[in-house]
Amino acid sequence: MSRWSDVISLTGITEGTDADGFPADVEVTRENIFANKLPVRSTEFYQASQAGYRIEARFKIRLIDYQGEEKLSYEDIPYTIERTYETGEFVELSCERRDDSHV
Repeated sequence: MSRWSDVISLTGITEGTDADGFPADVEVTRENIFANKLPVRSTEFYQASQAGYRIEARFKIRLIDYQGEEKLSYEDIPYTIERTYETGEFVELSCERRDDSHV
């Protein structure tokens, strides 16, 4: 049974305008998405490392709450969503921790 005891934020890119009114990509963040933090499976960790990235966290949310976002934040830690896996009315998000200090 799902407890939905964790809370994440999801961030995606949408078309918008900059401060001068010119077309620009705009980040949109949706906060307070209820989730379940899942353990990272050793097979998934190994396959990701072979592909050149490192899965460090997995989350399960309701499919209706996911709108194709590419970034996730959990407990003030930023992640990039590397892989999604739909399981009925839910989606699992496999994430790599990102370092925003060099942006």
